[in-house]
Amino acid sequence: MTSAIDRQGRSFWLKHLHRWHWISSAACLIGMLLFAATGITLNHAAQIEATPVITTRAAVLPADLLPLLRRPPQAQQATLPPVVAQWLEARLALSLSGEAAEWSDDEIYLSLPRPGGDAWLTVDRASGEVAYELTGRGWVSYLNDLHKGRNTGAAWRWFIDVFAGLALVFCITGLLLLHLHAGRRPATWPLVGLGLVVPLVLAILFIH
Repeated sequence: MTSAIDRQGRSFWLKHLHRWHWISSAACLIGMLLFAATGITLNHAAQIEATPVITTRAAVLPADLLPLLRRPPQAQQATLPPVVAQWLEARLALSLSGEAAEWSDDEIYLSLPRPGGDAWLTVDRASGEVAYELTGRGWVSYLNDLHKGRNTGAAWRWFIDVFAGLALVFCITGLLLLHLHAGRRPATWPLVGLGLVVPLVLAILFIH
């Protein structure tokens, strides 16, 4: 009777663990491939050469918008007036997304960092002259920044959190499945132990 109950319990856990294992693996498969591949490119960033591509654009604000720039904000950092921001986005084909600008006596400066590159924009408060520069460092740099969550915005940070949760489910259910099958696979725990010992030894001996 006891063995039958044990078999039923084992069957129950195997069924549910397999289900959550394959669901989590399917959901985070592409993310795991991305993060594994960019782990290699990040580790060899010095050997992967990237030639920056710099794009510059210039424009002049319409005269009717200049009074909005001459009006000083209450703080040194403030967003551009909405009408000015909309004109710049349409004229220069960029997204400001409510970015705060640095206001000085002569100009307005916006830093516009992004994955795989950087950008900045200045507006002369007296003449309305606009200068914009975009630096792109290629797809490898772009994917590396996605890996690090650098300048990626809130939506991508949420994706990383959800992906990390799914990866934890995948790993934990895999560990429990190893436990359930370990009796018939003697090499299970030595291999798991090796996966712990190797990085631990490397960290102790070679990382200072």
